[in-house]
Formats: sequence, structure tokens, C-alpha cells
Amino acid sequence: QVQPVESGGGLVQAGDSLRLSCAAPGRAFSQHTMGWFRQAPGKERESVAAISWNGDIIYLADSVKGRFTISKDNDKNTVFLQMNNLKPEATAVYYCAWSEFGSAWRVNEFTAWGQGTQVTVSA
Repeated sequence: QVQPVESGGGLVQAGDSLRLSCAAPGRAFSQHTMGWFRQAPGKERESVAAISWNGDIIYLADSVKGRFTISKDNDKNTVFLQMNNLKPEATAVYYCAWSEFGSAWRVNEFTAWGQGTQVTVSA
């Protein structure tokens, strides 16, 4: 199964911004729900944001509302996670995945996962 490919992670300071990108094959991108997730050391993977095939935002975690947003570029088959005013607790590996379920946002509803990109936020 073809996997999505994440990029855009890095080391930033608290208050900075980053934009993560996730490239997916055309069929997956146009027909499936796409999501962003993160996993901090010693913690379970958690949902951050999810967007439907037609661009509706399905889910945005309470901890990131007002600072993160998810969007997609249909021409580039790419999903973005714009992260503003980053906090040290955002430090984690960020993963992109897609789901065949139209309203998916939970981790176990997604089946095709990327390798992840590291985001580190220093205080």
C-alpha cells in the first residue's frame, strides 16, 4: 500500500510557526479523509486534525484550536498542517494518514500511515 510522505518538521522556539506537508497519491487524496497525528515520547499517538475529501474540517484537537489549522491543495495532492504559536508540549513526531471512512478522526480509523516528521519546540 502506498504511504503518504510527510515533510516540514524541524527545531523551533516557542512562539514560532511551522507548516507540515503531506503528499499522498491522487486516488487516496481525492477520495479519502486525511488526518494529522502526533506522538510524543512515552505517550500514545493522538489525533491533531482531520479533513474530508472535499475540504471540510472534521476534527481539530482542543489543545490546538486557534493555533493550528489543516488544509489541502487538490492540485498538488498535498495536505498541510499550519502550526502557529508553537508550545514546547507540541514536541512530537507528526504523522499523516488517510482513512476510507468519511468522518474519521480517531487514530484507529486510519490505515495508511507515513513515516513521520519530527517537530521539536524549545522553551
